[in-house]
Amino acid sequence: MLMKKTALFEQHSDLGAKIVDFAGYQMPLSYEGVSVEHHQVRNDCGVFDVSHMGEFFVSGDQATALISKISSNDVTKLSPGQAQYSCMPNETGGIIDDLIIYKLAEDDYMLVVNASNIEKDLAHIQKYNATIGASLTNESDSYALLAIQGPKTIELMQPLSSVDLAQIPFYQFTKGDFGGIAEVIISATGYTGSGGFEIYCKNDEVAQIWSKVLEQGAKPIGLAARDTLRLEMGYCLYGNDIDDTTSPLEAGLGWITKFNCDFVNAANLKAQKENGVSKKLIGFEMIEKGIPRKDYTIVNQDGEDIGHVTSGTMSPSVSKGIGLAYVQTACATIGTKIYIQIRNKTVAAEVVKPPFYKSV
Repeated sequence: MLMKKTALFEQHSDLGAKIVDFAGYQMPLSYEGVSVEHHQVRNDCGVFDVSHMGEFFVSGDQATALISKISSNDVTKLSPGQAQYSCMPNETGGIIDDLIIYKLAEDDYMLVVNASNIEKDLAHIQKYNATIGASLTNESDSYALLAIQGPKTIELMQPLSSVDLAQIPFYQFTKGDFGGIAEVIISATGYTGSGGFEIYCKNDEVAQIWSKVLEQGAKPIGLAARDTLRLEMGYCLYGNDIDDTTSPLEAGLGWITKFNCDFVNAANLKAQKENGVSKKLIGFEMIEKGIPRKDYTIVNQDGEDIGHVTSGTMSPSVSKGIGLAYVQTACATIGTKIYIQIRNKTVAAEVVKPPFYKSV
């Protein structure tokens, strides 16, 4: 399979990035190392090239009807300039993808989806749009996306825009100038928990913006630190913590599952909510020394298999092993002691409520 490249591939190579294949793209894994880059975002400002993400545009009189059908959240609550986290349920109780919905104007939306799911997502939405009839276009190959994240983002980036960045509330966005480009989407969203913005622009504009962002003091950050940052916040990663076999209720995403909407499989998920789930996604911290990894088995004090790790790492911020896992509901209570099978050892951990990292 031929790997795609983002519009910034040459810039990553020139900076000495370690390049890996990810979601069909050649992407920067790291530049200076995951720990250095992680702390840069937590304490200062870093910039990620996440242009591999997908962008769909939905418009017309039936746009809201289509999104209401394929999305678990209530899109009718959005006003222009607001964004919403949601997921696309499948017909069998699992999740097609998680996504962010941007309301650009009345009857005009942008859906941002995961790179590895672009084709699958598009086919799913087209299936339901066949009878609904909204205008639906896939512009993923035309758009670039930069995530500028960290507590010093506003201070460092304000000279690049006439927009008052401090006045953009969390999960809201505006269109305006940035980095010498007349109009981009500036969104107060991100995947790190340390504040910042995401900039949507065209491929032929992103190199100029990237250069100016680095000139202002942001450091380039790779996918490895993106993963440790999101995991410290307890944010789900599609393919690890949620997938086609996990329901939003099992994954703790009941808050984006609104049953006043007739979305795909809503009746069955509502019944699941009423009857309870047999497994839950939990956060855990290691009590004993050890680094949890995806697919490690979890057992109880009697050695019985009760679940498995979906994401795990050594947290750079709290200096202990942390992770997300699915366990039997009876074992999901905060404070429960569980045991991770790491290689040939059974290592103690405790169920905790994310986020693992809390900013002071």
